[in-house]
Amino acid sequence: MIKTRKSSKKASSTYLSVIKHVNPTKQVTLGPVFSNALETDPRYLGFSCARHKFAAKMLHGMNAVLEIGCNEGLGTCLVAKSVGRIVAIDYYQPYVAGSIERFDGIIKNAEFRVHDILDNPVAENFDGAFCLDVIEHIDPKQEALFLRNIAASLKDEGVLVIGSPSLESQIYASPPSKRGHINCRSGENWREVYCRHFRNVFMFGMNDEVLHTGFLPMAHYIIALCVGPIR
Repeated sequence: MIKTRKSSKKASSTYLSVIKHVNPTKQVTLGPVFSNALETDPRYLGFSCARHKFAAKMLHGMNAVLEIGCNEGLGTCLVAKSVGRIVAIDYYQPYVAGSIERFDGIIKNAEFRVHDILDNPVAENFDGAFCLDVIEHIDPKQEALFLRNIAASLKDEGVLVIGSPSLESQIYASPPSKRGHINCRSGENWREVYCRHFRNVFMFGMNDEVLHTGFLPMAHYIIALCVGPIR
């Protein structure tokens, strides 16, 4: 019993010494979308972070990176730690305003902007870009314009990480998701689309947090690594 008490006191002392070094600039709250996910399906937060972790790994060390469709900025936080500077855009003003408020002083190398990539490219040539959970919401008639404007925002050797749910996954999607997912495709179909806009395209599948190069029709989520925009 005496040994147990001493061990317990030592563990508490070690824990408190660690806590003393935890000094965040401010405590951050989640936005309404991710707060709802935490309440209704916390696993989605894991899936989303895993997708953005892959983007962070692929874009690691780049000076300037563009995020298309930043939503509430959670993915921006994750990728920003791996790059020199990040410009995060979204057409929906409340997402941008909320991200600026939440992450002011925390993500010091990020700039949040209201910008609809369907209107025009971002007036800067970026080393890389990422676009996750966006293209499935784009009208197929505007898909080519969407990708052209992203490509036009990149340098000649620029890299794009782009991901969306697979067509095969939609039989398991919730009714609200199905209403918003107007442009889901199979993996090989996405490869054909991306090859019209980039010289090299590398395809990956994801099931939950697991990234793989397996049989794409069995992937719940499709991610493409696109290199070298075609002008």
